[in-house]
Amino acid sequence: MSSARTNRLTREIKSLEDNPPWGIICKPVKADVLDELRVKMLGPKSSPYEKGKFELVINVPDKYPFEPPQVKFITSVYHPNIDKGGRICMNMLKMPTKGSSGWQPTITIETLLISIQSLLANPNPDDPLMLDIAYEYKYDIEQFMFNATKHTEKHAV
Repeated sequence: MSSARTNRLTREIKSLEDNPPWGIICKPVKADVLDELRVKMLGPKSSPYEKGKFELVINVPDKYPFEPPQVKFITSVYHPNIDKGGRICMNMLKMPTKGSSGWQPTITIETLLISIQSLLANPNPDDPLMLDIAYEYKYDIEQFMFNATKHTEKHAV
């Protein structure tokens, strides 16, 4: 692990511990290893996930910050952009391609986590991992809200 990567991760994790964003706790799984982080995230207010407590895992690649971390929900989430395996479909987690935005080395883990929390409240049904849930979100929002709330009560409380 390069010292620049280690220094950056150390700073980012310290910042997250000293001044955590609302509803987000992020710590290394092992104190001296920064490659795997555990996250506890509260669901955003005024969303069907509001009463939920979600757990995520972040695997930081060797080429960080030039490659995006791999982030996965451990807690089951009913959401168009999160599949049953906890994978998240979000541009910020992808390497940029010609003509599209994506991961940038200036993005911090804190920014990424705030964006994931925001994605919970603001799904993107036009770039789904779960087509059926995206369809429901677009065409029957009340049913989506009901299902997401019930799923959160069952799996994330």
